[in-house]
Amino acid sequence: MNDRRRADAAYETLLARAGERWVQPRKERTARLLEYLGDPQRNYRVVHVTGTNGKTSTSRIIESLVRAHGLRTGLFTSPHLERFTERIMVDGEPIADAAVADAWDEVAPFVELVDAELTGAGEEPLTFFELLTAVAFVAFSDAPVDVAVIEVGMGGSWDSTNTADGDVAVFAPIDLDHADRLGGTIAEIAEVKSGIIKPGAAVVSAEQHAAAERVLRAAAAANDATIAFEGEGFALTEDRMAVGGQLIAVRGLAGQYSDLYLPLYGAHQAHNAALAIAAVESLLGAATQPLAADVLTEGLGEATSPGRLQLIGIAPTVIVDGAHNPHGARALAQALRDAFDFDEWGVVLGALADKDVSGVVAELAPLAAHVFATAPQSDRATDPDAIADLAEALGAQVSVHPDVADASSAAREWAAASERRAVIIAGSVVLAGEAMTVASEEDWKSGWNA
Repeated sequence: MNDRRRADAAYETLLARAGERWVQPRKERTARLLEYLGDPQRNYRVVHVTGTNGKTSTSRIIESLVRAHGLRTGLFTSPHLERFTERIMVDGEPIADAAVADAWDEVAPFVELVDAELTGAGEEPLTFFELLTAVAFVAFSDAPVDVAVIEVGMGGSWDSTNTADGDVAVFAPIDLDHADRLGGTIAEIAEVKSGIIKPGAAVVSAEQHAAAERVLRAAAAANDATIAFEGEGFALTEDRMAVGGQLIAVRGLAGQYSDLYLPLYGAHQAHNAALAIAAVESLLGAATQPLAADVLTEGLGEATSPGRLQLIGIAPTVIVDGAHNPHGARALAQALRDAFDFDEWGVVLGALADKDVSGVVAELAPLAAHVFATAPQSDRATDPDAIADLAEALGAQVSVHPDVADASSAAREWAAASERRAVIIAGSVVLAGEAMTVASEEDWKSGWNA
């Protein structure tokens, strides 16, 4: 069997498990599996990243900055956009098929043992995400990497990734999301997320709601961890548009950095970069040594954030963004106003039903000259008619489409009728991934052909 088929077979085996939405407050069973494997997650330094929005982009910027220092890196994020190997990156590239298949071969013999223990205790077997976490940790140990940047799957304290001990705990903005699992208030959600703070760690955080800040400060104090918040310990001091991104200046924990080019759009990405710089200062110099200018330039300059304000089509311009909750949709809407000069936006909008769909629509519909309501290919998808009803209630012009291919075709045709029109595809990471696949297959960067 060739390596691609081996990797895909491993993934199919994982997919047969309870899915990512099956979440139980437990990390002990992942820890048990890792114990059988010799605790591979202890073989490298770890930066652990949580938050409600921005954690994937922040993780990717941190990884790029660490790699620019000449260190071998691992990056574990979720979900993927097109292929599952995107979730496990080694030195900035999706893991090789052979490497992920080999890692699964190491994990597989112990799965039945742990499943038997779980069944005996009246618990559910290991889940997709618990097993994928173990595979990532084994793959990083085998690579081997010097530093792994690990994005929390959900929450923090009981997430399977919390079997690793983060040298640095990073908190992107905390807001209401997954309330059914994490709690109905920002303080309750922050309490769960604060569980990634380990004894003696360094903690860096974006600006937070007062309730979240109180929780994080208390957790840091209880663990004898240092803590620095944006605006206090470090700050984004300048942010201005540039071709293909923006120029930023950052007051770091250990140095002042100016005229930094960040090839990402949106003020929220500038704040993510400031948070990432503080995290790397904490990791590599205990927040006492400034980052070298050339390394910082390289690390930021090579940072990417697929599916986040990503250009996937021209003539007409088509942007894709995974904004799937009101906080993310609000940041997207502001970025589109600030970073692009178009008179009208066509919004291709699809969402999953377990999200705050009405909140997302409320943020994006006012931006739209036309909403193209659709649905991602998921049994959790919101019916496009429901999205259309929400958008129409806000005064938007709406059409309904069965899938992203149909919706994006209609949107691109609409946008091609005027040079002052553009398209944004948003509302779901799943939808974003589907759009990126269609854009590649149809070569949207060649322009619209009627």
